[in-house]
Amino acid sequence: MSKKAHQNGRRIIALAIILLSFTTVPGWAQTKAKQPTTVVNKEKTTFQTGAAWKATTDSRADVAIVYGAGGRPGQFEQRVKSWRDHGYQVAFMTGMAWGGYQDYFMGKWDGKPHFDEGQKMMNGDTVWHGKNTPYVVPTMNFLKYYKEQVIKKVIDAGVDAIYLEEPEFWAKSGYSEGFKREWKEYYGFDWRPQHESAENTYLSNKLKYYLFYRALKESFTYAKEYGKSKGMTVRCYVPTHSLINYSMWQIVSPEASLASLDCVDGYIVQSWTGTAREPTYFNGIAKERSFETAFLEYCCMKSMTAPTGRKLFFENDPVEDTRRDWSDYKKNYQTTFTAELFFPDVDNYEVMPWPDRIFDGKYFTSRTSNERAGMPKSYSTQMMVMINSLNDIKTSKNKTSGTQGISVMMGNSMMFQRLPTHDDGKAWADPYYTSFYETSGMFNRVPSNNKLMDPQLSNFFGEALPFLKRGVPMDIVHIENVGYAKALADTKILLMSYSNMKPLTEEPHEHLAKWVRNGGIIVYSGRDDDAFQSVQEWWNKGNKKYKCPADDLFDKLGIGQNPKAGTYTVGKGKICIIRRDPKEFVMESDRDDELREKVETLYQQATGQKVEYKNSLYLNRGPYEIISVMDESVNADPFTIKGKLIDLFDPTLPVIAQKQVMPGQQGYLYNIDKVPNPQTPQVLTTAARVYDEQVEKNSYSFIAKSPLNTTNAMRVLLPSQPKKIIVTDATGKIIADVKTSWDAIGKTSFLSFDNSPDGIKVRLEW
Repeated sequence: MSKKAHQNGRRIIALAIILLSFTTVPGWAQTKAKQPTTVVNKEKTTFQTGAAWKATTDSRADVAIVYGAGGRPGQFEQRVKSWRDHGYQVAFMTGMAWGGYQDYFMGKWDGKPHFDEGQKMMNGDTVWHGKNTPYVVPTMNFLKYYKEQVIKKVIDAGVDAIYLEEPEFWAKSGYSEGFKREWKEYYGFDWRPQHESAENTYLSNKLKYYLFYRALKESFTYAKEYGKSKGMTVRCYVPTHSLINYSMWQIVSPEASLASLDCVDGYIVQSWTGTAREPTYFNGIAKERSFETAFLEYCCMKSMTAPTGRKLFFENDPVEDTRRDWSDYKKNYQTTFTAELFFPDVDNYEVMPWPDRIFDGKYFTSRTSNERAGMPKSYSTQMMVMINSLNDIKTSKNKTSGTQGISVMMGNSMMFQRLPTHDDGKAWADPYYTSFYETSGMFNRVPSNNKLMDPQLSNFFGEALPFLKRGVPMDIVHIENVGYAKALADTKILLMSYSNMKPLTEEPHEHLAKWVRNGGIIVYSGRDDDAFQSVQEWWNKGNKKYKCPADDLFDKLGIGQNPKAGTYTVGKGKICIIRRDPKEFVMESDRDDELREKVETLYQQATGQKVEYKNSLYLNRGPYEIISVMDESVNADPFTIKGKLIDLFDPTLPVIAQKQVMPGQQGYLYNIDKVPNPQTPQVLTTAARVYDEQVEKNSYSFIAKSPLNTTNAMRVLLPSQPKKIIVTDATGKIIADVKTSWDAIGKTSFLSFDNSPDGIKVRLEW
C-alpha cells in the first residue's frame, strides 16, 4: 500500500453537519445504552485466499479459508495468524486433485518420482495444473503423503475446519501407468483403453469416480481421527462444482455418492460466472444463459445435499478465471448472485474466492479495449453492498413464485458418458463459438467438426429449460437419493431419461416404482438407443437380460419391456413415455410442445391446477425482494414491484417507489416496509460490516469496517431526520469528506465515505 493511498484512506478534517428540524417521533424505541458488541461467532459467510491479511482485501466475512499449506517453514502458520489477529475464524482449503504437491511428484518425499500418477491423455500428454503439478491419480501412496504432509500440518496449526476442493478426474484422461495399476486392482483384469468402446469408457469413468470417493473418505477419516487425538473436533467440507457443470466440462467427480460418507460435514457449491456462462441449447439456439444455468446449478447441489441435512455454502465470484471486461463481470455477477438467492433454505455463502485478484486485479475496461484497470469504485461499492447483505439475509419458508412440484432427475453417471463420444451415426454437431466473449467457461474452444451424443448436456437442459424459461421454478432429484424420504416429497411430476445417464444399481427403481404406485407421476423421455445402454452392467447380468436399464423400471411398474409411447396408470400414479431424447426438445426450434403438453395435462389431472407460465421468478426473503425476468419466454413484459424500495444493484442506494425489471435482467431490492423491528434505529444496507451498535434515547452509533480503497454507501433507518452526523476514524479524528442525504418517505439517512479496515465510527443524533 502506498503512503498516498494510506493518507487518502485516513483524511482528517473537521465535520459538523447540522440539519434542519428536529422532531421526536412517538413510538420509536428509546432504549438505554448498550454495551459494545461484536459479531457473533458463526460461520455464515466465508472467502478463500492464498495470501496473508491485507488492508485492501479485508472483506469482513466470518471465516477466512486459508488456501494451501506449502511455502517456507512457518509461512502457512503466519498466514493463519494474520487472519486470526484481525478477528477472523480460520479454516483451511486445498485441492484434492492438484496443489503444491511437487515434493511428492519429484521424489523429495519418499525418494521416488511419481509423475506416473498424474492424469494422462490418450496422446501421452499429462493434464497439468501448473509447473510440476499434474492432476493426480489419487493412489493410496499419494494419500499417505497427503495425510502426513498436508492434513496433519494443518491440524497441528490449530485449524479445525478443512475444505478439500474439486476432486476432479478429467474424462479425457485415463492412460497413465498409475491409473492402469488402479484399474487392475479395482476390476481384477488388465486396463482397457477407454476410446475403444463405450463399455471401456463407462468402466474408466466409473473407476475415476470411485478413486476420488476413496480419496475423500481416507483424507477426512484421518483428519477427524487425528484431530480427536489432539482434543479437536475437525469438520470436513467438499467445495465442488455442480454435477451439471462437471458433466458439461467433461470431468468426473464423486458428487452425490458423498452422501454415504459420514465424515463429510458439508459442501461449498462452486457456481459462478465461469460455469454459468457455459452455452446451452434452447429453441434451436446455443448461447450463454447465465441465470438459468446458475439457477439449475445451485438447485442441483441443494437437492443433492438436502436429504442429508448437511451444511451448504453457495459460492459466487465478482470476477472469474477468464480475463474479461468489468461490465461483463458486473452483469454476470448480478445474474449468478440473484440465482443463488432463490433457494430460501440456504443462507450460508462463500462471498468470493481470491480477494486479491478481485480488489487488486486489473481487467479490461471494455469489451473492445485492450486497456486494463482496477475495479471501478462504483462496482466495488455495489459488490460490498451485495456481500454484506449476505451477512444479514436469513432462511425463509417462502417459495419462489410459480408452479411447484415439477422436477428433473439427474445421476452421477451423467459424467460417465461425456468422453469419448463413440459417435454411432446418431450424434449431433458440436456447437462452437467464434469470438472470445462467446467462448465457454475457462476453456477457449475453437471451431470443431466433432460430433457429440449430447451436445452441451442438452438431454438434461431439454427437460429443464422448456419450463424454467416459462417461469416454472424447476427442482432436481438425484437418483442416488431417492431412497431418502425427503428426496421426492415435494415432487408431483418427475421428468427423467436414461439417454444421458444410467442407474448405477437396481435399488432406485424399487423406490421409484413404490413412489408411482403411491400417486407419483413420471414422464420418461428417451429412445434408449445410445451406445451406453448395452454396457455390461447390472441390468444385463445374471438373471437380468434387459436391453436397457429403463426396461427394468418398466417391468417393476408392470407395463412390460420396451413399452410404446403413451400414458400408463400404475396404482395411484402414472408413467408417461415419450419416445424422443430430451435433446430433441431444445436443439431444434419449436420442438418442446410434446413434452410440455404431456406435463400440463398430467399436472392438472393430479392437482386440479394448471401449470402457470410467465417470464419471471420472484421470491421474498424478509426485507429482501429477489427478481429475475427471462428472455426467450412467453412475453417480453417487465416485472414491476412497488413499495419503499432500496435498489441494491445501484451503488448510490436510491429509495424508489417502483422498480421495473426487464427481460434478461435481475433485481435485488431492500423493502423498507418489511424491516424487522422497524421502530429500532438500524443500518439497512451497507458496503461495510457494522459492529458495536449502540442505541440511546436520541442517538445511534456504530463502527463500519471494509477494505481499504473502497467507498462505503449505506442507508440507516432513523425515527427522524438527524440533527447531527459525526464520522470519525479509528483514532477519533473527524472525517469531513462524507456525503449525506435524507429520504423522508423511507425515513433513511444516506451516508457515503471512504472505507477503512480499522473502522469508521458513525454517530447520528436527532
